[in-house]
Amino acid sequence: MNVLAPPRARLNIEVVFDLVCPWCFLGTRRLRRALRARPDIAADISWRPFLLNPDIAPGGVARADYIIRKFGGEDRARRLHGTIADLGRGEGVVFQFDRIRRIPPSLDAHRLVRLADRHSVAADAVDALFQAYFCDGQDIGDLAVLVGIAASLGMDPLATRRLLASGAEAEAVHADNLRAHRLGINGVPCFVVQGRHAIAGAQEPEVIERLLDVAVVEG
Repeated sequence: MNVLAPPRARLNIEVVFDLVCPWCFLGTRRLRRALRARPDIAADISWRPFLLNPDIAPGGVARADYIIRKFGGEDRARRLHGTIADLGRGEGVVFQFDRIRRIPPSLDAHRLVRLADRHSVAADAVDALFQAYFCDGQDIGDLAVLVGIAASLGMDPLATRRLLASGAEAEAVHADNLRAHRLGINGVPCFVVQGRHAIAGAQEPEVIERLLDVAVVEG
């Protein structure tokens, strides 16, 4: 006798994030862990850009200058980064903040995620970009770096270079960023489930699971 498994609940999850935000890297890893623990849920994930540094120069800024402006000095930044690194190890992330030399604008990296979505590898692109920046210290504002990441995901490097050089998807990224602000999102990561249930911050997987449960019950 064949026993059919109960149907999986399908949820739409919007992940509002920035690719230069370490908490977003941590939060997305925790979301993935929460979803692995819930095989009864089928998640349709949409990656929504949020630009933490919308006014940053096209070539980025030196990390030292950014640290002084944002944290007031290296000591405070080092303490915060140490805390994040400790949490990251629990999610299999080896943060290497000392490898980062410049803080890049994240617009082009978000554009790559949108292009990757056309090839059904957006989630892989997000993780690869986070890894490249926070673990390897690569400049994810650099076109050559972005094309290399795309190629590693099976995307055509020449087509990717051409599309990124054309400015494709830039308006869409800015529109999504504006939409997030209009929805009252002023910090990331933020997870929006079924368009109604939201939680901000790099929450523990158990907290994310409770949000998913609420969404499943309310439909």
